[in-house]
Amino acid sequence: MTADQHTEQGLPIRLLHDRVLVRLEGIEGERRSTAGIVIPATASVGKRLSWASAVGVGPNVRSIVVGDRVLFDPDDRSEVELHGREYVLLRERDVHAVAAERVQPDATGLYL
Repeated sequence: MTADQHTEQGLPIRLLHDRVLVRLEGIEGERRSTAGIVIPATASVGKRLSWASAVGVGPNVRSIVVGDRVLFDPDDRSEVELHGREYVLLRERDVHAVAAERVQPDATGLYL
């Protein structure tokens, strides 16, 4: 595999072992319910998982490729800043699910 297949083009990083570099989707803070009600960031809703896009994977990552959307626990994360953008560094085992377009059309779209 070439370096471009392991990380988003232009990132000055080479991930090792089973590490996955992700970029959070949207912004953290207030959000809207399906009915349009604004829920403030300070509202306690229990443990909530977050979606992010994989922008880099280490050589030992088997189930995630660059471009996949991954579901992870935001409490178990390490943040890093590269080129002025915030990223999260995870271990592959800390990813709970992957939503990828490459799964079969009749599948659920999620796999572990």
